[in-house]
Amino acid sequence: MKDLAQRFSQNPLLSPAELKPSTEGLEITCLLNPGVFRYEDKTWLIVRVAERPAQKDGIISFPILTPTGTEIIEIALNDPELNASDPRVINYKGTDYLTTLSHLRLLCSDDGIRFYEPEGYRHLAGEGMLQSFGIEDCRVTCIDNKYYLTFTAVSGNGVGVAMRTTTDWKDFEDHGMILPPHNKDCAIFEETIGGKYYALHRPSSVDIGGNYIWLAESPDGIHWGNHKCLARTRPDSWDSARIGAGAAPIRTERGWLEIYHGANKQHQYCLGALLLDLDDPSKVLARTEDPIMIPSTPYELSGFFGNVVFTNGHVLSPDGDTLTMYYGAADEFVCGADFSIKEILSLLK
Repeated sequence: MKDLAQRFSQNPLLSPAELKPSTEGLEITCLLNPGVFRYEDKTWLIVRVAERPAQKDGIISFPILTPTGTEIIEIALNDPELNASDPRVINYKGTDYLTTLSHLRLLCSDDGIRFYEPEGYRHLAGEGMLQSFGIEDCRVTCIDNKYYLTFTAVSGNGVGVAMRTTTDWKDFEDHGMILPPHNKDCAIFEETIGGKYYALHRPSSVDIGGNYIWLAESPDGIHWGNHKCLARTRPDSWDSARIGAGAAPIRTERGWLEIYHGANKQHQYCLGALLLDLDDPSKVLARTEDPIMIPSTPYELSGFFGNVVFTNGHVLSPDGDTLTMYYGAADEFVCGADFSIKEILSLLK
């Protein structure tokens, strides 16, 4: 296996201690999986910020959103009806909860390395009963100067894809749940094809089927249909347990290049690539057999949930070949790495 990533020497670029919590009484546990875009000649990240109360001995506590504000739930660790074996999700009396509550936060940079929170831009938080466990992992697509934000909306009703749009990053139009549970990892193509919008997404099945990448089309970028299964997990491979789209596919001369994440049964998350037909993106032309990026550094191997590299945002350099990818490491840090598109294309089979 050949890891193609040229990791930034400054990694991690962002750590939880560098940002302030959104609410008194909470602490930032993780920074995860930023969406990426260019705006006003700067590189911007829309980072998932996961928070929870400081933990007390013998108790697990976590926040949820209610119509009246943030509520803190506390459960004794020795409660026989509690299953807290997963640091991300707990089950109590047959109901699943997240151990943290996530919102989305904007940061920008002049050099793509040093990021800061600019004044005048608010945090994006969950709204309504379908986002009561928070919003996560935003992808950003710009079409005709309008930014489409697709993100995971989590509640006790399930995990689905919600969307908001904006032109100035200060006023947003809420389009609600565009893909119902169970669904996530939604990335809209950055141009229409034959007058239609296209998006990758990841519905899930626990019984028949699996965690595969699907394709959807839309007449307006809001209402989606004609869903097709695009790529499946591969037995005994690095992407045997689940796969999901990264950011919007990149147009190349050979086809649409999609960087995707895959995980195995040991919950190791790596990155690979797909190549889709330019005129009919439902056709998969090629796929990497091995990962193009494997968790290997200390900040990727150890964290809130270790052995993870996960991306849903990148910037393409003017040279048309250098792809600067921003990614989440170990479900705790935000990092950067450069790739050569030509090098990725050379590994496709």
